[in-house]
Amino acid sequence: MDVNAGDGLLVLTGSGETSPTMVTLHRELVAHLGGDADAVILETPYGFQVNRDDISARAREYFRRSVGLATVVAPDMQADGPSIGAPGNGDADKVRDLVRRADWVFSGPGSPSYALDRWRVLRLGEILRERVARGYGVTVMASAAACTVGFAALPVYEVYKAGHPPAWLTGLDMLGALGLPVAVIPHYDNAEGGTHDTRFCYLGEPRLAALEYELPDESAVLGIDEHTAVILDLGRSSVRVWGRGVMTIRRRGSSIPVPGGTTLPLERLRGLVTGAESAAVPLPRRPADDAADTASDAAAARSGGAATLQEAVAAAELAFDSAQEARDAATMAETVVELESVIAAWSANMEEDQGGEWARTVLHGMIRRLARAAGRGLSEPEHTLGRILVPLLGLRTRLRADGAYDLADEVREALAAGGVELHDTAAGSAWQRKGKSGDQQAGSRSEPKDHY
Repeated sequence: MDVNAGDGLLVLTGSGETSPTMVTLHRELVAHLGGDADAVILETPYGFQVNRDDISARAREYFRRSVGLATVVAPDMQADGPSIGAPGNGDADKVRDLVRRADWVFSGPGSPSYALDRWRVLRLGEILRERVARGYGVTVMASAAACTVGFAALPVYEVYKAGHPPAWLTGLDMLGALGLPVAVIPHYDNAEGGTHDTRFCYLGEPRLAALEYELPDESAVLGIDEHTAVILDLGRSSVRVWGRGVMTIRRRGSSIPVPGGTTLPLERLRGLVTGAESAAVPLPRRPADDAADTASDAAAARSGGAATLQEAVAAAELAFDSAQEARDAATMAETVVELESVIAAWSANMEEDQGGEWARTVLHGMIRRLARAAGRGLSEPEHTLGRILVPLLGLRTRLRADGAYDLADEVREALAAGGVELHDTAAGSAWQRKGKSGDQQAGSRSEPKDHY
């Protein structure tokens, strides 16, 4: 389709870019294009990973199934043309043209430093900057890719996973054309560390505090919470925060939070970033935007009532425990079925450490607990009947010993009406449930028959 220059969107997301909670956002972005779109997934940030084909396939299926968007993958390329790991698969010129002409471009998780290096070599960084400068199409930069869009970028892999000293890399500066000198930090409110601080894209407070003082005075850190998006409307010169979290403008340790549902003029954001304007004036918040951004909450409800897989699993465990305590087998089973559906919905998530294996372990534990409860339930009638029948058979034996055969017959008939069959032998009486074979409980000794 034809996209008018100047009507484009640049969208930055903090995490969860292919999770159930972001489906509504992606549908809104595709609707902005107004029809069928040439859509490209730029795999570069995770292009070095041996499972990149699987990640790309899951992403394509997510957008096809959940958003109704057919996509193609722009492969990670060597400088001389062949795709990395697949010699002879296309050339770099075709990839550059593909990205330049696409109505919709998406790039997501992986390594920001790797992506920056590859995009410079391939000159794809220039093309991405040009898309923003022209206001062309929809460009979605998520997670690791979002790290690259500022004038400074955070090498997450090297700092958090390899122990390198914290330092800024030179970013793509896609936001420079919009007058926003920022370093973008996704996963801003990350809490995976538990006992240690993993906020600010796994940096933690001390390292971020040290790094931000290396930035120029008229610049800022732009933090984006998880499952949150910042939508820069290039035609209307506006900025909207979408989702459950906030966008944070941080300068020298001082933070200005901009909550989901807030829409700002781009000029206001520039002032907050450069320090030319303070946050003393309340940030505008439009009811229409509030309503639109509740879509992420609705999506969370469809994925198990929570905005992350971890939250959904925790809620399912709580529901299962409560149902088991109440001996509510139907709710236990329904909880298992619902959790399986939630795990399936999250399986397209491109980020690898989002708890999928852990969630399946919890699910399997629930199934085993349900099986044990079912086993006890199936055996319970025999245990209950055994406790009742022992004294009844004793009574029947005494009746027969006293010659009260009519009363003994009435006991037999009453038990038969309740689904219990008696078998008299020379050694005494035994019982079984109708339709079952094998003696279940030995009774008191009696004559073989009530009458001769």
